[in-house]
Amino acid sequence: MPQTQYADISWERMIRAVEKVRERLLRATSALEKAGVPYAVAGGHAVAAWVSRVDEAAVRNTRDVDILLRREDLAAATAALADAGFVYRHAAAGDMFLDGPRAKARDAVHVVFAGEKVRPEYLIPTPDVLEIDRTTSYAILTLESLVRMKLTSFRRKDQMHLLDLLDIGLLDAGWTERFPAELAARLQELLDNPEG
Repeated sequence: MPQTQYADISWERMIRAVEKVRERLLRATSALEKAGVPYAVAGGHAVAAWVSRVDEAAVRNTRDVDILLRREDLAAATAALADAGFVYRHAAAGDMFLDGPRAKARDAVHVVFAGEKVRPEYLIPTPDVLEIDRTTSYAILTLESLVRMKLTSFRRKDQMHLLDLLDIGLLDAGWTERFPAELAARLQELLDNPEG
């Protein structure tokens, strides 16, 4: 097979992989909307939605679909998402909705519970599902709530998302005043040393 055909196949697979994640996000949020289950898109897709408002070229693809739900709405969400082809699973890594019975954890909608700490050592709990922005086709966390979550987790991918928001001007030094001292210090660290 000629080299250009390999490149075409690789490009097509890459495009399809991105499309599958987006389809999963839209199918899940549509099912939750239809069932009236309060939710908010969090994580990389929420960051991408905010970034796209300023600079589409700066949007970073992500394979993760993270949905913020209230724990008391889990049963309703499970029923709604089952109708859309998702299968609920509780695992050591957390609660998730697999995209079909044979799907892997990377092909899932991952649940983050609203108003709870993701890990016991985290400084603050996650936002409530009412802290949302509705200017996209699905509910996303407000920018401040999203930044607060990213500063709380502060893993390398969270830092990269925060740097993306800083790079396009959605965040600046004035934001440090919005957060508790420990989170403000993390944001200041990124402001002082964006190259890591």
